Amino acid sequence: MPSYTAPVEDLQFVLHDVLKVSEAQTPGYDELEADITAAILEEAGKLTSEVLAPLNVVGDKEGCRLENGVVHTPSGFKAAFEHVKAGGWPGLDMPEQYGGQNMPYVIGTAVGEMFSAANQAFTMYQGLTHGAASAILAHGTQAQKDTYLPKMVSCDWTGTMNLTEPHCGTDLGLMRSKAVPQEDGSYRITGQKIFISSGEHDMAENIIHLVLARIEGGPEGIKGVSLFIVPKFMVKEDGSLGDRNGVTVGSIEEKMGIHGNSTCVMNYDGATGFLLGQEHKGMRAMFTMMNEARVGVGMQGLAQADVAYQNAVNYAKERLQGRAVTGAENPDGPADPLIVHPDIRRALMDQKSFTEGARAFILWGATLIDAAHRGGDDAADGLVSLLTPVIKGFLTDQGYDMTVKAQQIYGGHGYIEEWGMSQFTRDARIAMIYEGANGVQALDLVGRKLAADGGKHVMAFFDLVKGFIKDNAGQDPEFDADFLEPLKAASKDLQSAGMYFMQNGVKNPNNALAGSTDFMHMFGHVCLGLMWARMALASKQALAADKGDPDFHQSKLATGRYYMVRQLPATALHLNRISSGADTVMALDAANF
Repeated sequence: MPSYTAPVEDLQFVLHDVLKVSEAQTPGYDELEADITAAILEEAGKLTSEVLAPLNVVGDKEGCRLENGVVHTPSGFKAAFEHVKAGGWPGLDMPEQYGGQNMPYVIGTAVGEMFSAANQAFTMYQGLTHGAASAILAHGTQAQKDTYLPKMVSCDWTGTMNLTEPHCGTDLGLMRSKAVPQEDGSYRITGQKIFISSGEHDMAENIIHLVLARIEGGPEGIKGVSLFIVPKFMVKEDGSLGDRNGVTVGSIEEKMGIHGNSTCVMNYDGATGFLLGQEHKGMRAMFTMMNEARVGVGMQGLAQADVAYQNAVNYAKERLQGRAVTGAENPDGPADPLIVHPDIRRALMDQKSFTEGARAFILWGATLIDAAHRGGDDAADGLVSLLTPVIKGFLTDQGYDMTVKAQQIYGGHGYIEEWGMSQFTRDARIAMIYEGANGVQALDLVGRKLAADGGKHVMAFFDLVKGFIKDNAGQDPEFDADFLEPLKAASKDLQSAGMYFMQNGVKNPNNALAGSTDFMHMFGHVCLGLMWARMALASKQALAADKGDPDFHQSKLATGRYYMVRQLPATALHLNRISSGADTVMALDAANF
């Protein structure tokens, strides 16, 4: 059975040596001393390794079952959920007034990576609840917050988001679900939603559905969509549960992966709903949840890559196959371990350099979210808005690829369910699709985010990279050559791609959109290049000060050098593709495909 070990040392390194969180000006960060974050991460690590990870295979094999309108989760899930609730983990970064611990989002992100790596399907129950609670916190009335948040923060009640319908996915303007106003101020919600993660289950007293629907007589298209709170059980004035609402589960989707999560078809038959936010402004309220979810899904790409890598490394060190081409390294055994072979090393280094770079990237993104939400930093808010489609799209595309590489190291055993590697690959695959398919993320990046506020956020990113290079150049020739020069070249490629879009995208928008996925990946590589340069600088400083484990820092530098010479040059390839324009992409008539 696969195992999982929480990367506490690496998380601590990124938080304190690279991001220096306790020194930041963001409110609440002064409390993030290394001993405090270590205690939190070590406790979360024990929970995820000892309780959640062993249930990952159970959830995959058993799945969820629907009987008489009730969804039963896999064996052990309910007890584990109670364990997680008892520790206060669902409310780690939620407000104290609603029962949370008010820790910064960056700590919730670090802990969330562990939860997702240990058991992604299980973690989605609390993850979606967190997102729904965040939407209510941002857009709800005080009465709505007081009614729902205390129970949602504790996960006594869970939450969902209901967007997709059978005939429309990304194009929500085609939505048919309707809301009919009632005299008491409520609405009657009728329609069907599909692909609803955690839509029905047996682990919570109540489920609070956030449902997009169109108010009768409202504007056509996306401008007429509103968001509603639709509880599974009605909530009385004293907070107790009342009658069952008119929402039922029609079926459980049979999926490629995340079998332990109940992905449901939900039927709303005149269910009572309550407007969340303003009429016809549902997408604005829902995006509070969706943007948080997109960062969380990017984290899932990293998490599945990391747990797959951990197991692949163990296998490569233990499995004896062939001899090293330079001479036997295990002369007393019948063969050498797989890890002696250069191609195995290449695959493992691809994985290691991605997971460690991605971890730094997503934690940096979380500090930007904290700076925006806790500190009111508009520049941080604009920058993380720009980076969100990169975090979601790039990290999940690459994360899936890394699980495939980990599976490949097992050879034939990687294809056999007994070894568990298939599950990581299957579970990672959904992350490229839900919360906005990655092609849509790329279109959002190129079509909306680059030009937002006159392009000042992407210019701020370029200035940030230039500033880092300028501030650290000339002090260490080796650091300049290994990290700063590759980062400078990759950043110039990214700027050249942006310039191509400006010069060619206006007269023919296809020229920009045909290169959108390449641009998203190019942007992701530059972000990881920046993270590796920052981590390398931190490790060099630690070694010079004789601080920490020298092997850890030497390994960090070697892994960073690998990324800079083997992965970051991909920006040149992406630039060539982008610069070729749309002609070859759009050349065929539809009939000729």
